[in-house]
Amino acid sequence: MNGKNWFVAGIVLAACFVGASSGRGAEEAWNATLATGKKPPAAAPREDGKLSIIAFGAHPDDSELKAGGVGALWAAEGHHVKLVSTTNGDVGHWSQAGGTLAQRRLAEVRKCDTALGATAEVLDIHDGELMPTLENRRIITQLIREWKADVVLAPRSNDYHPDHRYTGILVQDAAFMVTVPFFCPAVPYLAKNPVFLYYSDSFERPNPFRPDIAVSIDDAIEKKVNAIAMLESQMVEGCCGGDERLVPKTKEEYLKRMDAVRERLRNRFAGVANQYRAKLIELYGEERGKKVKYAEAFELCEYGRRPSIAELKKLFPTFAK
Repeated sequence: MNGKNWFVAGIVLAACFVGASSGRGAEEAWNATLATGKKPPAAAPREDGKLSIIAFGAHPDDSELKAGGVGALWAAEGHHVKLVSTTNGDVGHWSQAGGTLAQRRLAEVRKCDTALGATAEVLDIHDGELMPTLENRRIITQLIREWKADVVLAPRSNDYHPDHRYTGILVQDAAFMVTVPFFCPAVPYLAKNPVFLYYSDSFERPNPFRPDIAVSIDDAIEKKVNAIAMLESQMVEGCCGGDERLVPKTKEEYLKRMDAVRERLRNRFAGVANQYRAKLIELYGEERGKKVKYAEAFELCEYGRRPSIAELKKLFPTFAK
């Protein structure tokens, strides 16, 4: 984690260890646990019987774009949904940077995730500087354990952006470690390994995305596009590739721009449904699968629990209808 003093609320204090940011603090916590001569306790399950889902993205918009639909559907059924950004997004704009942008993006993503029914968390790591370190592995492991996750979502590790790649690697590296009692022993380990899934993407090398499940988000599409449109620094102003011409100058221009953003998002998620139509038909049946307009798709990670397709369908909303 960077030591610069650019403010970002929502920082994760690595409570996995007392002083986890230093090797000495981690070692002291580990030695103290060993000295008890007892196995650390496992995490207690949630008392309400609802699922716990945690989705990781590299920036404050990534998990929202890739899983905001199923996240909203889960949340509507009372399940616990958290969307985590592993960096603060502080260079993701063409005219702003640093603490000002980090604060703006934090406010945007909190508003967005609240609209989806999810909890937002943004780590205090600079955009473009995420590394697959031991410290960060501990932080990811801690977050998954503290959320008592049943399902963990993340990008694959082959991607154009280093932050995306390393988010995927960090989650992969935590996929087994969340079940290891003496790794981060101050945070109760998970007795049952979560189901880990990758978001869909279009990258072919070294291996293409292969959908194990595609989920209709028709019932959540308007909630999703309206929420994501709140990420104005990214969706309206064009993030780091935008320019002044994208910034609305009047109320009329703003409303027109927002309508265009929502329509672009609808087309994007309609494209996902069309791309994975065969999988939708396989899972929903031909009649219903052909009618799905908007979708999100996921690939099962081999490093977590490996449920059958029937079990996987029970974890996701809409299949029981």
